[in-house]
Amino acid sequence: MGRKDKTVDLDRERGIAPGVVAKTKKRLVVSGGRSHPDLLADVAAELGTQIVPTEYRTFASGEILTRFEVSVRGCDVFLIQSFGPPVNEWLMELLIMLDAAKRASAKRITVVAPYYPYSRQDKKGRGREPISARLVADLLKTAGADRVMSVDLHAAQIQGFFDGPVDHLFAKPVLLHYFQQKLSPEDREKLTVVSPDTGRVRVADQWSDSLGAPLAIIHKRRDPNVANQVTVSEIVGRVRGRVCLLVDDMIDTGGTIVKAAQALKESGAERVIVAATHAVFSDPASERLQDASIDEVVVTDTIPVPEAKRFPTLTILPIAPLLARAIHEVFEDGSVTSMFNGEA
Repeated sequence: MGRKDKTVDLDRERGIAPGVVAKTKKRLVVSGGRSHPDLLADVAAELGTQIVPTEYRTFASGEILTRFEVSVRGCDVFLIQSFGPPVNEWLMELLIMLDAAKRASAKRITVVAPYYPYSRQDKKGRGREPISARLVADLLKTAGADRVMSVDLHAAQIQGFFDGPVDHLFAKPVLLHYFQQKLSPEDREKLTVVSPDTGRVRVADQWSDSLGAPLAIIHKRRDPNVANQVTVSEIVGRVRGRVCLLVDDMIDTGGTIVKAAQALKESGAERVIVAATHAVFSDPASERLQDASIDEVVVTDTIPVPEAKRFPTLTILPIAPLLARAIHEVFEDGSVTSMFNGEA
């Protein structure tokens, strides 16, 4: 019997019609680092899958080792890693996981970084400065990432730093749903969306359209030689007697937001609510955000918020359903853009 006849007989045993090419079933694998285990578990639960067993080690020298305890050969691997402190340790852990997945013959590797590290270093502000956001993209690509997924990038041009597909997700639907349920009809009538600076006007304008509320802008000045210090100059728009919704992509030390909220209250705002995607919450953010000028702070859990940094007026919304849906669309070769009515 010739080789061709043997192949036909083998195909028949497998239930494959002669001449038909067998298709390998796609396998979705979800794993990630140790930066945000709750988010990793929540995304896996939303997808109805299990987290791939993974070994993690941090040696006495500080070096990291990761190893997948089951085969990921030919799999569509999604590595979830958030980037709260210590950012550099979690970045190195992700790079090592990427290298492990690539060497284990994964078919495609997608990095799911809800908060993109070094995103504020997206351009040179002064001479002899690095563009660290680009460096991170280069590191991810070199380590083995085929695709990157992130939420509310601080600067849209970061999408062009990565030599491959980038899925830029928006947390606005998650936050918007909360406020549509939370705000009373009276609050909706008095609502004004406020941009904390001119750089966030486009995002605030989209919020304004979605909520049917007027827009106000806080014009601020920042000393380029002093980090995390902002001077509020003036407020453009009507805020007296209004419920002001301050929207931003992140809260780091809280200085900008608190000064903006204080300026709004001094200008006669009835209430000030802060909405942001990423709760970086570097010290002393938690203390600052409990200022009397802020009535509520609403964020998502793209970054883990330790119990010690939580406070009574803080609301944390889950981002896992959004990430899980995007992962599903990518795995099934669907459309991530369709999740945001063409905005992505």
